[in-house]
Amino acid sequence: MNNLDKALARHQHEIEEQEIEKHMINRRSYILVFLLFFTLMIPALIISTPSEIIEGLYQIIISPSNLTTDYFVVGGLGGSLVNSALILLMYTLVVRRLDLDMSGSLIAALFLMAGFALFGKNLYNSFPITLGVFLNSRFTKQPFEKNILPAMYATALGPLVSQITFGLGLSLWLGVLLGILVGIIVGFIVPPLAANTLRFHAGFNLYNVGFTAGLIGMLAVGLLRMFGREIPANGIVFENPTPILNTVVMLSWGLFTLVGAFLVYKSKYSLNQFIDLTNNSGRLVADFINIYGFEVTLLNMGLMGLISTAYVILINGNLTGPTLGGILTVVGFAAFGKHVKNAPPIMLGVFIASLFTGGGPETNAALLGALFGTALAPIAGHYGILSGAIAGFFHYAMVVNVSYLHAGVNLYNNGFSAGFIAAILVPILDTVQEARRSRQDEYE
Repeated sequence: MNNLDKALARHQHEIEEQEIEKHMINRRSYILVFLLFFTLMIPALIISTPSEIIEGLYQIIISPSNLTTDYFVVGGLGGSLVNSALILLMYTLVVRRLDLDMSGSLIAALFLMAGFALFGKNLYNSFPITLGVFLNSRFTKQPFEKNILPAMYATALGPLVSQITFGLGLSLWLGVLLGILVGIIVGFIVPPLAANTLRFHAGFNLYNVGFTAGLIGMLAVGLLRMFGREIPANGIVFENPTPILNTVVMLSWGLFTLVGAFLVYKSKYSLNQFIDLTNNSGRLVADFINIYGFEVTLLNMGLMGLISTAYVILINGNLTGPTLGGILTVVGFAAFGKHVKNAPPIMLGVFIASLFTGGGPETNAALLGALFGTALAPIAGHYGILSGAIAGFFHYAMVVNVSYLHAGVNLYNNGFSAGFIAAILVPILDTVQEARRSRQDEYE
């Protein structure tokens, strides 16, 4: 065998190894997602009867659903958990039908869908928006699989569909018709807008579509207000302690951590690669599964789940629909930008800021700010812990005010706020960083 034949054989072997690796990642990722599905579904079937679940799903669907509508209250624990499981299953089957390779970005999106299906997304208000993204793909002659992430993230504006259908006093058929039409329009315009808003925050806001959705929601609500249609503020939050739910959630993340550590130990990967992951800034696009492998990423997801859940419990917070949704989102994005070094500084900054308010860090607003504010984790990863804490501090000041602009029809309120904070802080931090480099060069 000559050198050329050897090189070709080696190349073919590398391709085969990559295909095997890709197959294993897909298999384990789907197992992970379906594990989450059963984690949501089984407690629901234990807690509630089938009739209670069906009634809960009905109440969820007819709810206006704007921030903050806790489905634990609207549809009961059983109904809300089943709604979350069904949303997760539906979009997982779409991903499977498109024959997509699993990645950190898809894991993040699926976990986010499950999380927000506990307080704002449901089968009715999500579908028209996804259909709108699909029609955009047909109109632009792009494969729908290229827009599957915007199709999922754009459902942040699901409450706009629900509000128009059920919250404006229209007849049912007119409300359904207008709600679905608006949802399709929203889905149609999200992909081109999201591609451009990324430049606004330079990839330092992990919830890019949240910022996009905030702009669309702000415009939509402005139009409604102009015609005398005001969307009332919502504040439905589950207040009962949930020790059983706390235990189930902590055990789930503990299992993620142990399995991730075991797989890292048994695989070609090592803890050095986990350290490399924690040294990644997390700035978009940081797909941890593609960069560091499934095993290392799963370990990071488990640890982030433990950290975020422990934060809620230790400050005497309660696992509500929104806070559990926040934890699921943190865990999902631990495959796509967040890790144990860049997320906690943001949470610390929000915690400090909440001490200056009347409510304190255990309030729903402060908890959501701490959990979802980790959209700004890349700032801590790129500029350091202090910069991350400052970003978290300012984020909390911003996030409690911007919801008025979109009246809660954008579920990713923290993503909207984080876009502004990143756009404000990043140029300033760049200037400070450049000044430090110049001084160091002078001394040298």
